[in-house]
Amino acid sequence: MDRKRKQRVTYRPSKSSGVFGGVVGVIFVLIGVFVVIPTFGPFGILWTLFAVAITGMNLYQAFGKGYVGPEIRIEEDGAEEQTCAPASPQARLEQLRARIPNILFQMLLRGSNLVGYANYPDNLVRAFVEEAAQGGIDVFRVFDSLNWIPGMEVAMEEVLRQNKLLEATMCYTGDILDETKDKYTLKYYVNLAKELEKRGAHMLAIKDMSGLLKPYAAKKLVSTLKQEVGLPIHLHTHDTTGNQVAALLMAAEAGVDVVDVACAPLAGLTSQPSLDAVVAALHGTERDTGLDLRRVQELSNYWADVRLRYENFDHGLKTNTTDIYRYEIPGGQYTNLRPQVESLGLGDRFEEVKEMYKTVNDMLGDPVKVTPSSKVVGDLAIFMVQNDLTPENIVRRGEALAFPDSVVSYFKGMMGQPAWGFPKDLQRVVLKGEEPITCRPGALLPPVDFAQLQQEVEQFREAPEKKDLISYAMYPKVYEDFCRHRKEYGYITRMGSHVFFNGMALGETNKINIEDGKTLVIKYLGLGDHNSDGTVNVQFELNGMRREVTVRDPHASEQTRQATLADESDPLQVGTSIPGMVSKLCVKQGDRVEKDQVLAIIEAMKMETAITARTAGTVKTIRVKEWQPVKAKELLMTLE
Repeated sequence: MDRKRKQRVTYRPSKSSGVFGGVVGVIFVLIGVFVVIPTFGPFGILWTLFAVAITGMNLYQAFGKGYVGPEIRIEEDGAEEQTCAPASPQARLEQLRARIPNILFQMLLRGSNLVGYANYPDNLVRAFVEEAAQGGIDVFRVFDSLNWIPGMEVAMEEVLRQNKLLEATMCYTGDILDETKDKYTLKYYVNLAKELEKRGAHMLAIKDMSGLLKPYAAKKLVSTLKQEVGLPIHLHTHDTTGNQVAALLMAAEAGVDVVDVACAPLAGLTSQPSLDAVVAALHGTERDTGLDLRRVQELSNYWADVRLRYENFDHGLKTNTTDIYRYEIPGGQYTNLRPQVESLGLGDRFEEVKEMYKTVNDMLGDPVKVTPSSKVVGDLAIFMVQNDLTPENIVRRGEALAFPDSVVSYFKGMMGQPAWGFPKDLQRVVLKGEEPITCRPGALLPPVDFAQLQQEVEQFREAPEKKDLISYAMYPKVYEDFCRHRKEYGYITRMGSHVFFNGMALGETNKINIEDGKTLVIKYLGLGDHNSDGTVNVQFELNGMRREVTVRDPHASEQTRQATLADESDPLQVGTSIPGMVSKLCVKQGDRVEKDQVLAIIEAMKMETAITARTAGTVKTIRVKEWQPVKAKELLMTLE
């Protein structure tokens, strides 16, 4: 699993069970009237009244006002990725679908970005939606990171073609209560909602990814939308400020149909508001959820225990913060921003990065910020702090700098068109002479050649299916690594979480079910000799038999490498603007290169930066190799 997923479960009894219960109830009423009352008198009357009550409850469940239906939502929040035990999302979906056949499944879909950061060709978008629909997804929450409807159209059309529920989504930013702000007004959201309704949406979602929708704004927005559009409204928000339980209650008063919540142990802060709190607050009101708070507590007890297994990753916010109203950082991105900044050696400048995030947002004209557009703002903010750039000098100094790939893609128009356009001077510096596009990217991208993908994937996976080709088309390196990891280590998802994350204690014995009916008993005996090649011998028992294997020693000392820094004033010296890993070398020694040609790709915490030539020339020396770590401003190659 290469993405950190927050799985939120919402349960309501199914409509089909309500119909079935109603039919059974009617039968019991008839039995009461014609058999039990004549035979048992007063007891028969009580029997019949009870049967009437049960019948009414079931029929209301099936046909009552406001029924939305049960659903499990499997959603991705946040631009960053967290590597955990490799597990196939498709396999997980199939397993859940087989065990939960009567509950609606919902997924989040970034329009033509699908579940990635780039715009994908139309035929890949359609293939992904079709595969997801066949795999068990019932409801597709489709959005665009700039609220640009052309970026959503192909995905929405395909959802409707697959006869699935389309939840068209508008991303909320700004503050509709602030009359000094003239961009993201109430009128803006009403017009957007009407456009989405015209395109055949079954439901309308408000995606408040940064938790900016204040309680009274929520009431105003929902009540206005209920008057202006004829769609059920679904509200999604993050509780970073601590205000969002109140926002959900105000939205409930205004008539919202569905809200996103999380079990209490997984709720609050950059997650969703607490299910437990909302259920308790609405108990006894007109919007009573009907959920038993004691049963809800049982779920919370379970998830409280599960969360302990992941404490090594639990390093996000510890308290609510209202500075989110100033910075407008989405909840998922806020959680991962500090680790990303620290990985680049800027941990002591985190507050500078947050301030720069706001500065960059203003420089870009206050675009909607949600994956992948939020990644653009975050990447550029980090880049500017890393290189000591300011709004005043970025145009001048930017001529000699290679900007992060996400920033280049944004200014090129490959993420769509922001409502108020691009800042022209900055766009010119970032693109370095390349012409931006103004149309939908999918209209220009060549279709994916699935036959060619089949040949490529067969190099590391036997008999790949269509879903494998789709995964490879979106994340070629991630998917190949996943397949090779699975081939080398097997299906390690069955391993206990504490073993995977922390390893086994000395003398500890564990049972691992490698498949149904086949169990391995493993006892860890300890470490053996440390070898000169950076490996160490590990001793253990497997089903009672003593074994020893050699593995890489993560604590082996590495020789200190002295990095030569590039001279920024010399265009023949090619350096990197950020520390990271050389993910790709695009040229070799002796190659002739032109100005602005991509020479190498540097990756750091999912932020990719293309290193380009500042002048034409011939590659004289290459001082690094692929997958080598490099330091900021390190000399990568020289030209002549």
